[in-house]
Amino acid sequence: MNLFRSEEHLARWLGGREPGATMPVGALSALAHLWWDDRVSPDWVPHTRDGNQAILDRIGLAGAFWQLPPA
Repeated sequence: MNLFRSEEHLARWLGGREPGATMPVGALSALAHLWWDDRVSPDWVPHTRDGNQAILDRIGLAGAFWQLPPA
């Protein structure tokens, strides 16, 4: 994972290469909270594959990279 301050910064770093998956830092923060926030609960149970996919979809992380493999 690399953090960049702008699209221009990312483009310079890539030097003409194609980027992988990218997301704004706000989406990264939302993902971290939704994915991990309940882990400290004494009632925690593992998320299902569909539940995890729903988290990605809710944040707007779409496309082949963000599709979890079938269960």
